[in-house]
Amino acid sequence: MSASEENTELFAALRRLSTEQRNPRSEDIDVASTREILEIINAEDQLVAGAVGREIPYIEEAVEILVDAFQSGGRLIYAGAGTSGRLGVVDASECPPTFGTPPEQVQGLIAGGRGAMFEAVEGAEDDPSEGRRDLERLGITPVDVVCGIAASRRTPYVVGAVAFAREVGCRTLFVTCNPRENFDLDVDVAICPFVGPEVIMGSTRMKSGTAQKLVLNMLTTAAMVRLGKVYHNMMVDLQMTNRKLVERSKRIVMMATGVDYSEASVALERAGGHVKTALVMLLGRVETTTEAHERLDAAGGFVRGAIVRG
Repeated sequence: MSASEENTELFAALRRLSTEQRNPRSEDIDVASTREILEIINAEDQLVAGAVGREIPYIEEAVEILVDAFQSGGRLIYAGAGTSGRLGVVDASECPPTFGTPPEQVQGLIAGGRGAMFEAVEGAEDDPSEGRRDLERLGITPVDVVCGIAASRRTPYVVGAVAFAREVGCRTLFVTCNPRENFDLDVDVAICPFVGPEVIMGSTRMKSGTAQKLVLNMLTTAAMVRLGKVYHNMMVDLQMTNRKLVERSKRIVMMATGVDYSEASVALERAGGHVKTALVMLLGRVETTTEAHERLDAAGGFVRGAIVRG
């Protein structure tokens, strides 16, 4: 196919995408006052949560796949370009400090590499073979899960990555903001929050980006809850890597057990800085970290189960 034919095909594809349509509710935004501009944006943003909510059955399927993969030693690999890629990298980077996961368990790939996080790398998303090569470098295996993120569904880098993951035997997910009836890729679960045309035509960093962020939050948070990373609604596998997280850890121990600040500090020191271990020692009246770890292992990592085991 010639370059001219490829351009014609791409032009036709863009015309069909909901993310590339004009939004009738914002077509006079260029003559609106500052307050009116903000009200238009806010009104459109309020449509996003509903669109994500309608996808919960599919998000649930995806979470079950992730839990199974993590329990089997697999990884979650996000693949995206531009805003979508940055969202995947951000979600992956937040998992270790929030849930104590190893850095390799959740990873984000962005077309154009690390530099594309901070500055657009023109044309990086247009080569499907780059998505394949990036996954090859990670040495993916069938136990891993690859999640494509592309508001339009069509981003070649993402499509190429997901297709390669299918060849390897990985389970695959896809997050897009075009209607489900238009989704035609072969994946295990497609998540399609349809947010409609953007306030500024084609600016998918807006509603589409917000929807994708909400979905990624749900995927990793729900999976980590299912893996015992949370006690009640508190993160208890967090890593004490800065002063804020050190103080948050103490506060969690205080809130969960009723001890004072000094006692929480001592308990965390005895537990090697691990909130889960400190909670089991205090609430389960366990004397040693060894026994606390044994209880946690026997309870599958869940604090509630470890506390009641005697």
